Amino acid sequence: MGAPGEDSFRLDVTHSVCRLLRLPSIRNEFSDIAGRAIKDQMTFRGFLAELLMAECDDRARRRSERRIKAAGFPREKSLRSFDFDANPNIDPATIHTLASCEWIKKSQPLCLIGDSGTGKSHMLIALGTEAAMKGYRGRYTLATKLVNELVEAADEKQLNKTIARYGRVDLLCIDELGYMELDRHGAELLFQVLTEREEKNSVAIASDESFGGWTKTFTDPRLCAAIVDRLTFNGTIIETGTDSYRLASTRAQAERTAG
Repeated sequence: MGAPGEDSFRLDVTHSVCRLLRLPSIRNEFSDIAGRAIKDQMTFRGFLAELLMAECDDRARRRSERRIKAAGFPREKSLRSFDFDANPNIDPATIHTLASCEWIKKSQPLCLIGDSGTGKSHMLIALGTEAAMKGYRGRYTLATKLVNELVEAADEKQLNKTIARYGRVDLLCIDELGYMELDRHGAELLFQVLTEREEKNSVAIASDESFGGWTKTFTDPRLCAAIVDRLTFNGTIIETGTDSYRLASTRAQAERTAG
């Protein structure tokens, strides 16, 4: 180990070089890793490996954070925070299999069907977040917002560009599908997006309505059947049930407070 002044000089040089080479994690963690290396009597190769792994791990974390932010999720949700005991309709094994993202790799769809408060949106966002952490590009949107954007794009002669943008992401998460009635034009535009992605990229949807009730949203029976076909072929369908665990949780908390 050199003299204090020499060590300080070397540290300054290291920081300058790391800035030049854009290695912020090595710059930030150099002193701590160097301290551990001395304490543990690491070899130079071991010390270098620790530095490079720190940089790689931090870059992977930052990329995941950027993908999660770019997806536009409205709030943070994770599989770890979901209470599977409160909703026995949702099988933990099935969800954790989906978390491996093999279905996205195979460009398969996912449908989460159930009443309000049964965990559909939580699952949609959590699985989308898992996908982003595993390197997949995703996009979250409400069904009505997507349709409105498509209608505006059509009016502005930008429809093909907009459909192509939604077609490129690895996973498109559409929430609240079937919540509101869509006119024929809006339904046809949505169908174009689904057709663009069919067997090329995955779509995951959450809906309060069973497929039989989708005729209230897509009033053309043939178009409705075609959309259901696009969203179910080779896909996974999870029925989250009718009992709102969110409402049950609120009631239980109120009872505890009153008691």
